[in-house]
Amino acid sequence: MYQVKFLPKEKWNGFSLNMDYSTDEYYDMSITLTDDGYEMKLKKLPADPPISHTSEEYDFPDSLYQDHWQAAEAYGIFDGETLIGAIEVCPEGWSNRLSVTELWVREEYRKNGVGKALMDHAKALCRERNHRAIILETQSCNANAVGFYLHEGFELIGFDSCCYTNADIERKEVRLDLGWYPEEWRGKDKRR
Repeated sequence: MYQVKFLPKEKWNGFSLNMDYSTDEYYDMSITLTDDGYEMKLKKLPADPPISHTSEEYDFPDSLYQDHWQAAEAYGIFDGETLIGAIEVCPEGWSNRLSVTELWVREEYRKNGVGKALMDHAKALCRERNHRAIILETQSCNANAVGFYLHEGFELIGFDSCCYTNADIERKEVRLDLGWYPEEWRGKDKRR
C-alpha cells in the first residue's frame, strides 16, 4: 500500500519531527521493595485529566540523523512531495540489535497503516541483516504508542524510572524499553 523510501542524510539531516500527543490513558508504574526483592507493576489506567506532551517542552527535540546516532539510516513514506512518516534505525553492533531511534507519522495520517508500513520495513531490515532483535523506547504516558508496539509484536524488555527526571513515576512518564525478535532468533542466546 505504501512505498518506503530511503532518506539520505545529506538531505534529511536535522529534519524536525513533531512528536506532540495527548492521551486519556497511561501505564502506571509502581516499584515496591519486598522481603525477598522487588515487585514491579505496570498497569493501564485512565488519565484524568488527559496527559499532553509537545516537542517544545523538551530540551532535546526529535529530529533525523542526530549526531549521537552515527550509523543511523532513515526511511520515509510520502504523499506526493510531503513526508508523512519516517523511521530511523541504527545498528547496535556490540549486541547485534537494531535500534529504532525515531518513528514518526504526521498527525493527520495516523491510524492509516503508515506506522505499520514503516515498522514492517524495519523488521525486514532486521531479518536481512541478521540482527537478533529490534529495540526501542517509548514513554508510559504514550498509551497509543505502547498499544501500537504491542500490536506489532513487541514485548516489554525493561524500563528506566529516572530517565527524564528523578520523579518520572510520579509524573507518569517512565521510559519503557520494548523489543521484537525475528522468529529465527527467538529463544537463542548467541549474539551473532
